[in-house]
Amino acid sequence: MREKMIRAFTVLMIVFCVTGNLNAQNRRGDNDTLSVKQQSLIPIAAYTAKGELQQLKTALNEGLDAGLTVNEVKEAMVHLYAYCGFPRSIRGLQTLMEVLDERKEKGITDEVGNDASPINEERSKYERGKEILEALTGVPQSDTRSGYAAFAPVIEIFLKEHLFADIFERDVLTFAERELVTISVLSSIGRAEPMLRSHLNICLHLGFTPGQLNEFIGIIQEKMGKKEAREAQSVLNELLNAGIKGNSGEDTFQNESWSSKGSLTNSPNFTGTVWLNMLGTTENGLHASVGNVTFAPGARTHWHAHPGGQILFITKGEGVYQAKGQPARFLQKGDYVEIPPDIVHWHGATPDSEFAHIAVSLNTDLGGAVWSGPVTENAYDLK
Repeated sequence: MREKMIRAFTVLMIVFCVTGNLNAQNRRGDNDTLSVKQQSLIPIAAYTAKGELQQLKTALNEGLDAGLTVNEVKEAMVHLYAYCGFPRSIRGLQTLMEVLDERKEKGITDEVGNDASPINEERSKYERGKEILEALTGVPQSDTRSGYAAFAPVIEIFLKEHLFADIFERDVLTFAERELVTISVLSSIGRAEPMLRSHLNICLHLGFTPGQLNEFIGIIQEKMGKKEAREAQSVLNELLNAGIKGNSGEDTFQNESWSSKGSLTNSPNFTGTVWLNMLGTTENGLHASVGNVTFAPGARTHWHAHPGGQILFITKGEGVYQAKGQPARFLQKGDYVEIPPDIVHWHGATPDSEFAHIAVSLNTDLGGAVWSGPVTENAYDLK
């Protein structure tokens, strides 16, 4: 046990050091401005989504002049059909064709750019899409469906197989560029606040700074109008207001600190309100992942097991750990729980206390958590 504890503390120290370095890089400074190419993608996506083709022509010329390749612009328009439909996407592509012809007549030769690399994968598109979504969000994806995915399972399959495999997997645009296109569409069409919140959160996870996202909203205001910008700003503020103050006094996004709550998770493997701050995965011989998990009163995990075992370090409040067939164990700040491999268990908050712990999952090369259903109210009755 002592060796496992030493290894777990080693993992924590590495993660905290890495996180500190990322904080220094991500605070406002030289990298707090969108590149010219990134700025150019925003109005191209927004005008295409709104069907404002004359303004789109201007944005396309400016984007090509800024260094966007023809294939990058084409890829952005193909990407956005998933968020605003084929008609808008096709009209955007037709407008791009017109602009390219006009530029050719003026003697302008635009760089075509790279085609998408061929994808040679034996795994199913569903599994690849699931992996990409995990990379985008930093949250493990469960096979248990809930919400709209349970109501209409086929759409969840389409999302994994088509959107996140067929589209996101293409390497003409980076994940960050695709997310910039996505939030541009969602901000311009309006009434898509839950999706916009999710994708702004992904942007922060991918490394966009609050300053860059505020710059994005400034471009939306300039190109699309105050109403669209105000609604997007409101959603962004909700995310940033959950952050903390850095040493400089500037707001830093919550995931930039190991001690912050992180983001509300919509994982179907939790009951109640849960925040997750993934601190990173270390694979250089340590094979461990580390996350800060915060449970609102009454919130808890579903029953699950870890093939490689797990250690929990309790950092706040009062909570409960229970292995299958064993009495519940009450926990408080300063406690720790060592969970052997393949032991089915759950953990979470008591009904009256918020509860937080650092979860260190060990031997992750053996596989991720195996989930086996919710903890019923009767099982959770702690009286």
